[in-house]
Formats: sequence, C-alpha cells, structure tokens
Amino acid sequence: MPVTFLRLIFLFLFFPFQAGAQTIDAQINRLMQPLTDALSAFIFYSVPMGGTDLPLIVVWLIIAAFFFTFYLGFINLRGFAFAISVVRGALRNDKHDGEISHFQALTAAMSGTIGVGNMAGVAITVSLGGPGAIFWLIVAGLVGMTTKFVECTLGVKYRTINPDGTVSGGPMYYLRDGLAEKGLPRLGKYLGAFFALSIVIGCLGAGNMFQSNQAYVQLVEVSGGTNSPLVGYGWLIGIMMAVMVGLIIVGGIKSIANITVKLVPFMVVIYMVLASMVLLVNFTAIPAAFALIFKSAFTMEGVSGGFIGIMILGFQRAAFSNEAGLGSAAIAHAAVQTDEPLSEGFVALLEPFIDTVVICTLTGLVLVITLPSEALMGSGMSGIELTSSAFAENFSWAPVPLSFVAMIFAFSTMLAWAYYGIKGWTYLVGEGKNKEKAFGLVFCLFIIIGASIKLDTVLEFADAMIFIMAIPNLIGLYILAPDVKKDLTAYMDRLKAAA
Repeated sequence: MPVTFLRLIFLFLFFPFQAGAQTIDAQINRLMQPLTDALSAFIFYSVPMGGTDLPLIVVWLIIAAFFFTFYLGFINLRGFAFAISVVRGALRNDKHDGEISHFQALTAAMSGTIGVGNMAGVAITVSLGGPGAIFWLIVAGLVGMTTKFVECTLGVKYRTINPDGTVSGGPMYYLRDGLAEKGLPRLGKYLGAFFALSIVIGCLGAGNMFQSNQAYVQLVEVSGGTNSPLVGYGWLIGIMMAVMVGLIIVGGIKSIANITVKLVPFMVVIYMVLASMVLLVNFTAIPAAFALIFKSAFTMEGVSGGFIGIMILGFQRAAFSNEAGLGSAAIAHAAVQTDEPLSEGFVALLEPFIDTVVICTLTGLVLVITLPSEALMGSGMSGIELTSSAFAENFSWAPVPLSFVAMIFAFSTMLAWAYYGIKGWTYLVGEGKNKEKAFGLVFCLFIIIGASIKLDTVLEFADAMIFIMAIPNLIGLYILAPDVKKDLTAYMDRLKAAA
C-alpha cells in the first residue's frame, strides 16, 4: 500500500472527526498536492487544437474505439442482436468454468459504470458544450462498444481458474500472459503490474471515497440541506455504507453479482421511468430537441473551441462514463461461466450502449427539452443540481426519487470497484482469502473517510490513476487485436455451421 495512503489512514484513525476535520483535510491535501499535480499534468496533458485544449488521454481512447470498430467490421452493430440473446441465456451452461451467468456479469460490470456521472456528468457537459455535446456523446458510446468487446473477450480468454473454483481475470492477466505469447513477456509483466497498481489506488478514490461522499451529500440535500439533521454525521452514514458493502464483498463476485443482478435493473428502470415521464409530458418538443442537438453539434457558437470543443466534450463525457478502454469491466466479465471468450465480448458491448447511448442521452434530452439555453449554459448551476432542476420543472417531487437513485448508483459502484481493487491487489501480492479480506477492510475504511471529510486532492489523484490504466490496457489491445479478429472469424463460422 502506497505510503501516502498509509499516512491518510493514520490521520483518519488518530485525529478526532468533529474538531479536526479541517485539519485532516488540509494535511492530506498538502501531502498529496505535489504528487497529484505532477500525475494530472501527465495524464491529462492537453494540446491546443481548433481553439480548445485537447486532452491526449481522451484522444488515446477515441482513436482506439474507432480503430477497433473499423478493424472488426462494426461488430458493435452486427453483433447487437446476438448479444441480447446471449444475455437472455441462449448459451448458458452451468458446467462451464466460471462463477456467474452472462446476465450477472453484465450487471456486475455495469454497476461500476452507471453512477452519479450519468446524471451530474452529463449536466456538466451540456452546461459547457451545449446540446451539441450530446450528439458526440452518442457517437462515442457507439464506437466504445467495440473497445469493450475486445477487452472483455481477452479478459475471459486469459483468465485464471483458481484451485477453489474462483476466477481471476482482467487486463493484468491478458497483458502478462497474452503479451508473453507474442514474445513480449517482460513488457507484459511490467504493464500488468502497472495496471494492477493503478486500479488498487484508483478504486479507493473514484470508485470509493467519491461515491460515499456523493451519497452522503445527496442524503443531506434531500433531508433538508443545511438544516438537515444529518449535517456533521457523514462518519455515521459512512460506517453504515461500509458495513453493507463489507457484508456483500466478503462473498466475492457471486455475492456481488447476486446483488447487482437485482439492483442494476431496478435503478436503471427507475431512472428511465422518471426521464420518460418528463419526455412524455413534453412529447411534442422531442423532434425539435433532436434537431437542435444535431445542428448544435456542428454549428454551436459561444463554446470554447467551437465545433472541436463541443466534440471533445461529448467524447470525454462518454469515455468517463462507460470506461471503454480503461479495462476495468474485463475484471468482472472474466468471472462468467463460459467456454467461449467471444460470447462474453458480445455481452460486454451492450454496456456502453445502455450506459451512454440510452441513459446519458435520456439525461441530455431532459435537460434540453426542459431548460432554456440560458439556464443550461448560464444559470450558474451544474452537475446534479442542474439535472434535479430539470426534473423539478415538470414534477416538483422528482428530486426525492432522483436522490434515491443517485445513492443507489453510488452504492452499486462501490461494490464493483471493491471487487476490481481486490483482484488488482491479489494479482500483486498473491491469491488468498485472508489477503482479499485485508484489502476489503481497507476499502471499507476509505468509504468512511470519503463520507466524513472533503479530500479534493486525493480524489483528483485517484481519477488520474484510473485514467492512466488506459495506457497499458490499450497497448495490450492493439498488440492482441489480430488474435481477437482471428478468433472472431472462427467463432462466427462455428455459429453459422451450428445454425
């Protein structure tokens, strides 16, 4: 465990909550600031283009998504119907190696991507780039489907079946073992370890502290804001969330999947129903909204960088939302019961479609249809506040269920990222139940920290560590792409022969 996080734990344990919260915040931020600045400057390095700053990490993800989409002949579209049939159980066989079904794998992975960002992040993107950003968000979601297809196929192909029947898989394994098959064992070993370390650190921030912090903030907001009786009791809410997460993750991916298989469809349906109600009330405005989104994607003025700026904002939001190219989802998909890695690749391509093309687009439409342009881009509101305002314009009671959904989103995200962190940790230190439990305890401790104090610098550091995963992951995907294409051709031939 990095020294900085050990110090953070020390500060948390040995300083009182109420009297020393500001002192703790200040000390931790001061400790992390130099490292965070250096890492963020590297990961989110931008170059000027067309009057806007172009983050190279986003370009890295976009290029990969388009490359794999063309290289595999638009399998994201050709394989869509087959993907649905697999999720519905067409290929299910409980005798195959693995721990969970295709549908459970999909919901477990989606619990890590569908979160507060689907509401708050889209609102921020639209407030900065206008309605046109939604068009590019949809495009990025569609091509991101293919990146997910590739990384999750490899996640199953190079997974490890442990003696007790549990599964360990993900980018660290296909980087290590896949590149070794290509005659690059040293490169694969280093990239795999680098990825594992990045996800161990990153999961404690963006997949943990940020989520518990936002869940607590939403709970306070819906129970009275500054007058809420919960103000100052973030530590208590954090303990409650930590206990619930701990009881679930102790059972491994089976336990997590048993929860997410119910939780993810439930929260997605609730949010889609709320958004659909708003759209139905404003049904006649939908065609004009789509027209505005398309027109603004190419002609919007008043946005930094113009057309290029709008496009980058849309692509960036999609990349941040569905995580295609980061490799995290491959860890969950690796646990599926199957003897055909390609079958899980098809399942995985549904994630960006549901997360970005459906849910993020619904949020964007609600914003565009409900709020005038001056409210979208000049009200001073952003994030979840702007989204709540859009829903409340039609139904005054909407912010209450919306806050509930946001808290469920945050909770399910913590479950997925706890599993990702545990698998990254055991890759580095070796398999073992005690090692998994030890990291699980650390993860739960950070839930309490996240809900208790404000740690801007630590969260920025964790964000950077998550996005740095795209560098080793995509290097591996490019090298292994010919194998995926060859396997895909053979698999499609077998399907045709069996039809």
